[in-house]
Amino acid sequence: MTVFKEPTTLAGMPVIEIRNAMPGEIGDLAKLGLAAWRKGIMPLVPRDTVERTEKANPFVPFLEKMGSRVLVAVVGDRLAGIAACEHSDDYISDVWVAPAFEGRGVASALIRALEGEIVARGFASARIHVAAANDRARGLYDHLGYRETARRTAFDPVLETTLEKIELAKDLVGAAPP
Repeated sequence: MTVFKEPTTLAGMPVIEIRNAMPGEIGDLAKLGLAAWRKGIMPLVPRDTVERTEKANPFVPFLEKMGSRVLVAVVGDRLAGIAACEHSDDYISDVWVAPAFEGRGVASALIRALEGEIVARGFASARIHVAAANDRARGLYDHLGYRETARRTAFDPVLETTLEKIELAKDLVGAAPP
Protein backbone atom coordinates (compact mmCIF):
# COMPACT_ATOMS: atom_id res chain seq x y z
CA MET A 1 0.00 0.00 0.00
CA THR A 2 1.28 3.45 -0.89
CA VAL A 3 1.17 5.94 1.93
CA PHE A 4 2.82 9.29 1.47
CA LYS A 5 2.42 12.25 3.80
CA GLU A 6 3.45 15.65 2.61
CA PRO A 7 3.39 18.82 4.67
CA THR A 8 1.92 21.72 2.78
CA THR A 9 3.08 25.30 2.71
CA LEU A 10 -0.33 26.77 3.56
CA ALA A 11 -0.53 27.83 7.18
CA GLY A 12 -3.04 25.84 9.17
CA MET A 13 -3.65 23.33 6.37
CA PRO A 14 -3.57 19.72 7.60
CA VAL A 15 -1.12 17.24 6.14
CA ILE A 16 -2.03 15.76 2.77
CA GLU A 17 -2.05 11.97 3.02
CA ILE A 18 -1.72 9.97 -0.19
CA ARG A 19 -2.91 6.38 -0.02
CA ASN A 20 -4.45 3.69 -2.18
CA ALA A 21 -8.20 3.66 -2.84
CA MET A 22 -10.33 1.29 -0.79
CA PRO A 23 -13.37 -0.63 -2.14
CA GLY A 24 -15.87 0.92 0.26
CA GLU A 25 -15.23 4.46 -0.96
CA ILE A 26 -15.86 4.05 -4.70
CA GLY A 27 -19.14 6.00 -4.52
CA ASP A 28 -17.58 8.97 -2.72
CA LEU A 29 -14.52 8.96 -5.00
CA ALA A 30 -16.76 8.83 -8.08
CA LYS A 31 -18.66 11.90 -6.80
CA LEU A 32 -15.35 13.69 -6.21
CA GLY A 33 -14.16 12.82 -9.72
CA LEU A 34 -17.40 14.02 -11.30
CA ALA A 35 -17.29 17.31 -9.34
CA ALA A 36 -13.73 17.92 -10.56
CA TRP A 37 -14.74 16.97 -14.12
CA ARG A 38 -17.62 19.46 -13.99
CA LYS A 39 -15.25 22.28 -13.14
CA GLY A 40 -12.33 21.43 -15.43
CA ILE A 41 -13.70 19.61 -18.46
CA MET A 42 -17.44 20.27 -18.66
CA PRO A 43 -16.98 23.79 -20.13
CA LEU A 44 -15.00 22.26 -23.03
CA VAL A 45 -17.48 19.64 -24.24
CA PRO A 46 -20.90 19.58 -25.97
CA ARG A 47 -24.09 19.54 -23.91
CA ASP A 48 -24.98 15.95 -24.89
CA THR A 49 -21.60 14.78 -23.55
CA VAL A 50 -22.30 16.60 -20.29
CA GLU A 51 -25.72 14.97 -19.99
CA ARG A 52 -24.35 11.51 -20.75
CA THR A 53 -21.48 11.94 -18.28
CA GLU A 54 -23.74 13.28 -15.54
CA LYS A 55 -26.11 10.35 -15.97
CA ALA A 56 -23.53 7.55 -16.21
CA ASN A 57 -20.70 8.91 -14.01
CA PRO A 58 -17.82 7.12 -15.78
CA PHE A 59 -15.72 7.41 -12.63
CA VAL A 60 -17.64 4.47 -11.11
CA PRO A 61 -16.50 1.81 -13.62
CA PHE A 62 -13.03 3.39 -13.78
CA LEU A 63 -12.63 3.14 -10.00
CA GLU A 64 -14.06 -0.39 -9.94
CA LYS A 65 -11.60 -1.49 -12.65
CA MET A 66 -8.57 0.27 -11.14
CA GLY A 67 -9.24 -0.62 -7.49
CA SER A 68 -6.33 0.10 -5.18
CA ARG A 69 -4.16 1.29 -8.10
CA VAL A 70 -5.92 4.65 -7.74
CA LEU A 71 -4.17 7.02 -5.36
CA VAL A 72 -6.36 9.04 -3.03
CA ALA A 73 -5.47 12.34 -1.36
CA VAL A 74 -6.97 12.86 2.08
CA VAL A 75 -6.83 16.15 3.96
CA GLY A 76 -7.90 15.82 7.57
CA ASP A 77 -10.79 13.39 7.28
CA ARG A 78 -11.94 14.55 3.82
CA LEU A 79 -11.33 12.97 0.43
CA ALA A 80 -9.54 15.65 -1.59
CA GLY A 81 -8.40 14.08 -4.88
CA ILE A 82 -7.67 11.00 -6.95
CA ALA A 83 -4.98 10.14 -9.49
CA ALA A 84 -3.81 7.14 -11.49
CA CYS A 85 -1.58 5.68 -14.16
CA GLU A 86 -4.31 3.60 -15.79
CA HIS A 87 -1.95 1.23 -17.58
CA SER A 88 0.70 1.01 -14.82
CA ASP A 89 3.30 2.60 -17.07
CA ASP A 90 4.83 6.09 -17.36
CA TYR A 91 1.58 7.83 -18.37
CA ILE A 92 -0.40 9.76 -15.76
CA SER A 93 -3.93 9.23 -17.03
CA ASP A 94 -5.97 10.90 -14.31
CA VAL A 95 -5.61 13.71 -11.80
CA TRP A 96 -8.87 14.94 -10.27
CA VAL A 97 -9.11 17.29 -7.28
CA ALA A 98 -12.28 18.21 -5.42
CA PRO A 99 -13.04 21.88 -6.16
CA ALA A 100 -12.86 22.76 -2.44
CA PHE A 101 -9.22 21.61 -2.37
CA GLU A 102 -7.94 23.21 -5.58
CA GLY A 103 -4.86 25.34 -5.12
CA ARG A 104 -3.91 23.66 -1.84
CA GLY A 105 -1.17 21.32 -3.05
CA VAL A 106 -3.36 18.23 -3.47
CA ALA A 107 -2.69 17.73 -7.20
CA SER A 108 1.03 18.34 -6.68
CA ALA A 109 1.15 15.72 -3.91
CA LEU A 110 -0.76 13.19 -6.04
CA ILE A 111 1.49 13.76 -9.04
CA ARG A 112 4.68 13.46 -6.95
CA ALA A 113 3.40 10.17 -5.53
CA LEU A 114 2.64 8.86 -9.05
CA GLU A 115 6.09 9.98 -10.21
CA GLY A 116 7.60 7.87 -7.41
CA GLU A 117 5.61 4.86 -8.62
CA ILE A 118 6.67 5.51 -12.22
CA VAL A 119 10.36 5.53 -11.24
CA ALA A 120 9.84 2.37 -9.16
CA ARG A 121 8.43 0.69 -12.31
CA GLY A 122 11.72 1.48 -14.07
CA PHE A 123 10.77 4.51 -16.16
CA ALA A 124 13.02 7.57 -16.36
CA SER A 125 10.28 10.04 -17.28
CA ALA A 126 6.56 10.67 -16.86
CA ARG A 127 4.01 11.74 -19.47
CA ILE A 128 0.65 13.49 -19.16
CA HIS A 129 -1.90 15.07 -21.53
CA VAL A 130 -3.96 18.18 -20.91
CA ALA A 131 -6.64 19.97 -22.88
CA ALA A 132 -5.00 23.10 -24.30
CA ALA A 133 -7.90 25.19 -22.98
CA ASN A 134 -7.36 23.93 -19.40
CA ASP A 135 -5.02 26.75 -18.39
CA ARG A 136 -5.10 25.97 -14.68
CA ALA A 137 -3.94 22.36 -15.12
CA ARG A 138 -1.36 23.39 -17.73
CA GLY A 139 0.05 25.94 -15.29
CA LEU A 140 0.36 23.28 -12.59
CA TYR A 141 2.18 20.86 -14.89
CA ASP A 142 4.55 23.62 -16.03
CA HIS A 143 5.23 24.49 -12.37
CA LEU A 144 6.01 20.84 -11.62
CA GLY A 145 8.61 20.72 -14.40
CA TYR A 146 6.63 19.17 -17.25
CA ARG A 147 7.46 20.42 -20.74
CA GLU A 148 5.42 20.31 -23.92
CA THR A 149 6.45 17.52 -26.29
CA ALA A 150 3.52 17.54 -28.74
CA ARG A 151 0.30 19.37 -29.52
CA ARG A 152 -2.52 18.14 -31.69
CA THR A 153 -6.21 18.54 -32.34
CA ALA A 154 -8.09 15.28 -32.51
CA PHE A 155 -11.42 13.65 -31.82
CA ASP A 156 -11.62 12.37 -28.23
CA PRO A 157 -13.79 9.23 -28.27
CA VAL A 158 -14.53 9.38 -24.54
CA LEU A 159 -15.67 13.01 -24.60
CA GLU A 160 -17.14 12.68 -28.10
CA THR A 161 -15.71 16.00 -29.23
CA THR A 162 -12.65 17.43 -30.95
CA LEU A 163 -10.14 19.02 -28.58
CA GLU A 164 -6.68 20.46 -28.84
CA LYS A 165 -4.51 18.47 -26.45
CA ILE A 166 -0.97 18.99 -25.28
CA GLU A 167 1.35 16.14 -24.35
CA LEU A 168 3.88 16.98 -21.66
CA ALA A 169 6.78 15.02 -20.24
CA LYS A 170 9.16 15.31 -17.31
CA ASP A 171 12.55 13.70 -16.71
CA LEU A 172 12.31 11.98 -13.33
CA VAL A 173 15.76 10.46 -13.02
CA GLY A 174 18.40 12.98 -12.04
CA ALA A 175 16.02 15.91 -12.33
CA ALA A 176 16.10 18.63 -9.71
CA PRO A 177 12.75 19.13 -7.95
CA PRO A 178 10.69 22.08 -9.22
